[in-house]
Amino acid sequence: MAEEVLRLVHVVGATVLFGTGAGIAFFMVMAHRTRDPKLIAHVAGTVAIADTLFTLTAVILQPITGYLLAQSVGWSLNEGWIAVSLLLYVLTGIFWLPVVWVQIRLRNIARVAALAGTDLPPAYDRLYRIWFACGFPAFLAVLCILWLMLNKPQIGSF
Repeated sequence: MAEEVLRLVHVVGATVLFGTGAGIAFFMVMAHRTRDPKLIAHVAGTVAIADTLFTLTAVILQPITGYLLAQSVGWSLNEGWIAVSLLLYVLTGIFWLPVVWVQIRLRNIARVAALAGTDLPPAYDRLYRIWFACGFPAFLAVLCILWLMLNKPQIGSF
């Protein structure tokens, strides 16, 4: 019973990471395309909250449930597919942390522009490009982790 609960919580966490990431990316891109500072400020603020509530919670729970699940099933953390998943998880975090900071900066820049009734400044566009560029490796790493979790391929032990 405990193994089934751990597996469920772990899969739900992975789904939250993937789904929230995809949703946040979609809404940020769509808001950005309007070039409306007020709309961008609102969406970026909502995205920062979603990242904090959903993504951060899943980010914390995933390694805990993964470890407990591995112990319950009898998998070694040195098993190849698990080790690669953990490396990809760290890679995802390396790209995700700056993305959260950038989202908050984008929100703040858009708020200032909205209050002043001006266009978005060049600093906004530079930060948006960083946000966009960081999203791809993080998103692809999560996809790879999901594939590894589902297929558990034979990869040499670490």
